[in-house]
Amino acid sequence: MRGPLIGVTPGASLRSGLSTVGSVVRRHDRDRFQTALFAPVRHREALFALYAFNYEIARIRESVHEPMLGQIRLQWWREAIDAAYAGSAPRRHEIVEPLTAAIREYGLSRAHFDRLIDSRERDLDDTPPATLEALEDYAEGSSSRLIQLALEALDAATPQAQAAATEIGIAYALAGLIRAMPVHAHTDRRMIPDDIATEAGLQARDYAALRGSPALCRAVTILAEAARRHLATARAIGRGLPRTALPALLPARIADHVLSRLERAGFDPFSRASESDPLQSWRLAWAASRRRF
Repeated sequence: MRGPLIGVTPGASLRSGLSTVGSVVRRHDRDRFQTALFAPVRHREALFALYAFNYEIARIRESVHEPMLGQIRLQWWREAIDAAYAGSAPRRHEIVEPLTAAIREYGLSRAHFDRLIDSRERDLDDTPPATLEALEDYAEGSSSRLIQLALEALDAATPQAQAAATEIGIAYALAGLIRAMPVHAHTDRRMIPDDIATEAGLQARDYAALRGSPALCRAVTILAEAARRHLATARAIGRGLPRTALPALLPARIADHVLSRLERAGFDPFSRASESDPLQSWRLAWAASRRRF
């Protein structure tokens, strides 16, 4: 069985001056592509391979019609990771091959890959998370572990950086889920935990109406406050981290700006606050020049 197709031709990669994985990330994951550009050139290909892999497993829900097909695709990736750690020849696939090279060159931790893939099984279930704690656990597995791997690929995985990465990954994922609410609402997918929905008085019609009702804005406020707490913890932990860790931790700056825009919009997830920030690359450059995340 061949892995999922990514729709990038070798010619396109050559014209852009990027490898195939770099082209995938530039096209489909603007945030992480921009943060990777602040890494030393010798480390970028490993980051691109990680982020392209993440894109592949994150998009499985949208690319299948039945959960079983999603399980099959996740298993395909588990087997590809198995082969990378077993020392076997990698499958001939435009992401598997550079990912395998990165795993072997940097000694990337197997447990992070297992957790990333296992967490994506949650995407195949339409049931909302029961609690904020359950959603944060999903965010840790689907986002923090990727930042942990990025730190390893940067040779910057100190205990302090890893602790900050856990918090940043959760905050970035929560901000991203808020930003994705307009898309999720169109597909009748609700990631707002049941306990927050109850606290906010959120009804199904509030979410399905595709507008920011008072109850929905209250629910988003609670999620945003949780994300802010994680960012504050990360920054308290991460003071004085080495500059080499910064490209992995810059998603904190993106999450921070998303949350600020949401606050100005009254925490309405259907406002323009969910749109892409045209000045994001400049904001990241400013943060990187000051060694801030």
